[in-house]
Formats: sequence, C-alpha cells, structure tokens
Amino acid sequence: MSATDEVLVARIRAAEALRRLGHAVVGHDADPALLDRVAEAANATAAMVEKGERRSRPIESIKRRLWEAPPADGGPMSHFEECVVSGAANPMGIAIRVRREELDAVADFNLGAAFEGAPQRAHGGIVAAIFDDVMGYVLVLHRLPAFTGRLTVHYRAPVPMAVDMTVRARLSHRSGRKLFLTAEMRLADDPQHPVIGEAEGLFVAIPPERLGLFTHGDDGPGAA
Repeated sequence: MSATDEVLVARIRAAEALRRLGHAVVGHDADPALLDRVAEAANATAAMVEKGERRSRPIESIKRRLWEAPPADGGPMSHFEECVVSGAANPMGIAIRVRREELDAVADFNLGAAFEGAPQRAHGGIVAAIFDDVMGYVLVLHRLPAFTGRLTVHYRAPVPMAVDMTVRARLSHRSGRKLFLTAEMRLADDPQHPVIGEAEGLFVAIPPERLGLFTHGDDGPGAA
C-alpha cells in the first residue's frame, strides 16, 4: 500500500467513526457528563488535526479521473472521497454507495439519526441531495460533463430512517446541451413496493475541452 493509499484508508476510518458518533449523539440519550467528555475529546482532537497543513484538493485531476475512466458494469462509483453525499472520507456525509448497472446509476443507503427531519422521517433536503448526486453518476456513464440546472423532487411518501433504501437514476433524453434525467427511490428489499420518491433533473452539458477531457482519440461525449 502506498503512503497516499494509507492516508486515505486512515481518513475513511476516521470519517466512519465520526459519522457513527454523530448519529449516536443525535439518536440516543446520554448523561450530560458523558456529552461533556465527548465535547472535550472532540475539541482537543480537532485542535491537533488543525495543526497540520491545510489541504488543497487538486480539483482538475479529480475531474479528469472521474470522466476518463467510467467503471465496468456492476462496479462501484465515486465522485471523490470527500463528497458530502457519496464520499467515504467525509465525516459529515451521507456515505451512499453507488454502482453501475448498464447505463443506470444505482445507490444503496441507510439513513442514520443525524439526517432526520420530522420524527422517524428523513429530512427532505437530504433526499434531494441523494437524487442530485446519483444523477451526477449517470452523466459519468454517458461521459457527458454537466451541471445541475433544475432538480424537481416528488415526495410520494415519507422516507423512513434506519431502513435500507435504493435510488436508480437514468438519462431520459437530450436536447442540445440540455440533459433530462429521471430517478426513483424505493425500499431496497421490496422492489414491488410503491415508489417512495421520484425526481426529474435538467442538467446543462459543459464542453468537455474545458475540463481537458477526451483528447486522446477516444469516443468522446456520449460514449458509455
């Protein structure tokens, strides 16, 4: 394992532990003295981490890595490890797991207590963020860099907490630079259950040369 990989693995371990702690603090009663100890330890640890050199993520290389090598069918997908929705190394993130199924992007997740809105229901903004992020992976599969222009979410039923869920997203059609995507959210273990949420997204394509992409004689935008 390279030094870079070793650091990433450690970052993911730390993020997983902090996400667990966040959900525990929100979802469980605790003695004030225990919570004071948690705060003291967290602040002391943060002070030590903050002594390190400030990070600067190489966003251009991240973009190139993302768009130049779509995963094989069935393979896992990741925007970047610190993504607040699907990044394993973000301690404040949702940490959904995304995979490719032909030209669909499919995400699995189970929402912890920190993402609750109404009692026993996921916050609507978290649901919208998941839809937006999964749709972004569809663009990767089609090799169509784009930004979100409009996202419409239909909340058909409350999204439950602590339940295995899945989102499937796909490209519906294209009109010039406008890309139209759709997605639906269901219970993971009951594909026949009525759809819990649906979304339509309008994305606006970015000329790939702005990101330094598709310059090596490949098939270019639209290739899967």
